[in-house]
This record gives sequence, C-alpha cells and structure tokens, in this order.
Amino acid sequence: MARKSFMQGAVILGGAGIFIKLLGAFFRIPLTNLIGPRGMAYYQSAYPIYVFFLTIATAGIPLAISKMVSERIATEKHYEASRVFRISFVLLLLIGIGSSSICFFGAEWIMGKIEMERAVHSMKAIAPALFFVPIMAAFRGYFQGMQNMKVTAISQSVEQLFRVASGLFLAYYLIDRGLEYAAAGAAFGATVGAVFGLVVVLIMYALHRNTLRGDIERTRGEKEEKESAILLRILVIAIPITIGAAIMPIMNTIDVGIVVWRLQETGWSKDEAEILYGQLTGMVGPLINFPQVLTQAVAMSLVPAISIAKEQNELGFMRENMALGLRSAIFVGLPCAFGLMFLAEPILLTIYPLQQEGALGAVPCLFIMGFGVIFLSTAQALTGMLQGIGKQLIPVRNLLIGAVVKVYLSYQLIGMAGIDVKGAAIGTVTAYIIASALNLMGVKRHAGVTFDLKLTYGKPLLAAAVMALAVRGSHWLLCPILGNGFATLISIVVGVAVYGRMIFAVKAITKEELAKLPKGSKIVKIINRFVK
Repeated sequence: MARKSFMQGAVILGGAGIFIKLLGAFFRIPLTNLIGPRGMAYYQSAYPIYVFFLTIATAGIPLAISKMVSERIATEKHYEASRVFRISFVLLLLIGIGSSSICFFGAEWIMGKIEMERAVHSMKAIAPALFFVPIMAAFRGYFQGMQNMKVTAISQSVEQLFRVASGLFLAYYLIDRGLEYAAAGAAFGATVGAVFGLVVVLIMYALHRNTLRGDIERTRGEKEEKESAILLRILVIAIPITIGAAIMPIMNTIDVGIVVWRLQETGWSKDEAEILYGQLTGMVGPLINFPQVLTQAVAMSLVPAISIAKEQNELGFMRENMALGLRSAIFVGLPCAFGLMFLAEPILLTIYPLQQEGALGAVPCLFIMGFGVIFLSTAQALTGMLQGIGKQLIPVRNLLIGAVVKVYLSYQLIGMAGIDVKGAAIGTVTAYIIASALNLMGVKRHAGVTFDLKLTYGKPLLAAAVMALAVRGSHWLLCPILGNGFATLISIVVGVAVYGRMIFAVKAITKEELAKLPKGSKIVKIINRFVK
C-alpha cells in the first residue's frame, strides 16, 4: 500500500496544487495590474505575519496527525487513530482562536513596528482566516494519515476558488477608496475561502463517517493510550516541524523591515523602497511559489509512506521511496528553475502588461530566485524524508543556519550600490542552498540511503539544459513575428515538449516508474507510440 500511495498521493496533491496555483496566478496577475507594486506591498506586508501564525497551526500538527494516524492504522489501531485526531482537533481550535485574536486586535501594533501602517486593514481582513484554517487542517491531517489525499486536494481547491473570486471582487470594489482598502479587500478573500474550505471538509468527513465508525468501533476495546501521552507525542513531533516551518516566515517578516529600512538608509525614498519590496514579493514571489506546489506534494506524501515503511521495518522499500522522492523533486525543480531564469523578462512582461516598469525592475530578482528553485525543491523533499524517519529537529537546525546567513547577507548586500533589493533575493537563495546540502547529509547519515548521482542529478540536468536552450531560442525567433506574449506562451509549450522528450531520451525516468502513477499504464501506452 505504501508504494502505491506515495506516488498516487503526490500526483493527487500535485494536480490540486497546479489548479490552486493557476487560480492564484489568475488572482495575482489582475490584482498586481490593478494596485501595482505599492498596493502589493500593503497586501504582502500582512502576509508574512499571517503565514507565521498559520504555520504555527498548520505546519507541524497536521503532519504529526498524519504520521501518528498512519502508524496506528498500519497496526490496525483505528480507535487510537481517531483519538489522535480528536485531541489534535481541540489543540488546533485553541491555537486558531488565539492567533486570529492576536492578528485582529494587535494589527495596529504589529504594522506599526514594521513601519507599514497602511497595511493595518489587510492584517485585520485576513485575521479571521486563522480561526477557520486550523480546524480544517485537523481533518486534512487525519485523512492524510489514512493516505487519502483527495480530501485535502478537494478542500484546498474549493478554498482557493472562493478566495480568488471574493478577493478580486472586493479589490475592484474598494479600489476607489485607496490602495490600502483594495489590498485589504484582496486579503479578506483568504477568510472567505477558509470558510468554504472548512464546509467542504466537514461534508466529506460526514460522508466517510460510517466507514470510519466501523473500524473505530471494532478496535475500541483495545488498550488505550493516555490522552496526556498522545498530546505529548503530538507536540514532540509537531514543535520541531513548526519551528522549522516558521523560520522562513519569520525571516520574510524581518525582510519587510530590513528591505524597506536598509534601502532608505542608502538613499532611496520610502515610496521607492516600498515599490522595490513590492516587486520582490508581489511580482516575483508568486512565480517562485508555483514549482513548490509539486515538490511540497512529494514531501507531504513521503511522510506517511516512509513512516509506515519504517514502522513495519521495510527499510529497503523506505530507501527506495526516498531515492524516488528526491528524483521527483529534482525532476520538477530543474526545468522550472531554468525556465524562470531564461525567460525571466518575457514572463514578467507577459504577466504584468499594465505594470511594465515594475516588471522590468523585477527581472534580476526573478533570475536569482529562479536559480534558488532547484535547492528549495530538494530541501522540501529531504525535509519530508527526515520527518518521516522521526528526525524532525535536523531540518529545523539546517534551515535556521540558512536563515541566519540569509539575514546577514541580505543586510549587507541590500546596502551595496547596484545590488539593492537583489541582496534579499541572494540571501534567500543562499539559505535554500545551505538547508538543502545539510538535509542531504542528514538523510544519508540517518537513513543509510545512497543516491545515484547520474540518475538523480546528471540526466535531469542535461534534459533541463537542452530545454532551456530551446525555450530561449524559440522566443528569440518568434518574438519579432508574434509579439512577446504569444512568443512566451509558445516557448513554454516548446519547453515542456522538449523536456518531456529529453527525459526519455537520456533515460532520466523509466516506464516502470511511470506505471506506478494513477492511470500509469495508460500513460505508458501513449508514450510508447512516440518513444521507443
């Protein structure tokens, strides 16, 4: 079951993630064109704080639920699995009440401390989402522990759909009142989406309740763990993961202050500094987040699959999953990174046609951050492996080391003439490189897994390099004829086709591995028509 579930879970979550990111692009592109870099600075300033509190609730505890539930179900302890869910639900409910209250009632103080007073409305608008999302996360973690990723995928899709629709509507409706109100309207979309996402989760839980109840009642008479022991175990697993996941949101929050303040120190006005920060976070950030969807899906699916394999002492199969997981992350991260780097300017000008000056200004940051996608992808997958074998503290330590270096580099580089906001991008990429390298060392040491360098790194790198040349060349040829927008879209399609052909040409992935995917046998039959 673990072998099948890892691949299927990754594909289900990855497919939902692509849909969510496409909706997110549909949201961000018109929003950025509407309110510009400065308005996005108000919108983005509230987000790192929101994400920090959201991370506390949803980063570690749902993964702890997933891990503990999967371990108990593997040994037919369904009643104990349900108790893990109930106890964690109460814990997340309390966290949700506390975090949403802090962000709503403390909005003026928080925004005042980072000198972004006009983002207060955005902070208050997004705060109620912090009540609903943690409740939703408890249900998602429970179903993920049963290796049912569909509940998470469907609820996330519905949540994003309502977030986008309501956020855009409110932004357009409030634009006449000022950029800060339009940004707040967009932020309130997260609250609306969270409400509808929770409704979907509750409906799906009700639909599964009879099936779950049968297994729970059948195992009710077994020896029960103490509630305090379950809670302690949840916290032991969740706290290190939460700390690790919270490091980057904390650093991004610090970035708000460092970037704007440091730029002003070196001669930029506050308005100019806010615009540069908006370019980095509002224009470049969403593009960098897109590849994360697939690699995060890999990481989330790896945790329960590896936990089950370890629990059942199937160490060979555990290492096989790890090797495939890292390859999957690199397989996705490399082409995305090369595409963003080689088409940085065309992509930005295509996406933000009404903000061409800001788009051109963001090009260097996108090139730098695009390179970082390679290491962000591998860091995420390796983190999932370490969490799956119970080594949660290792990725926390590694990311903390990277984050400290990031803060130092960002502070120094932003103050240098000619580097300015690009220094923050360089600092972030450096953090990803450090975390990825240290995580790789940790996985090798504690899991005893070895990675085939040629298969894992060499072949995907060759395929991605050929793809990069193809997309750059096709854009150069087509742009004078079709214009930038159509040339960019066609070049991306060319890149996908070339990369797809190259991975089979260099044998970076086997047909046997593809066959493990949902509908894999049909995919292989189609490929056999074109690739022998």
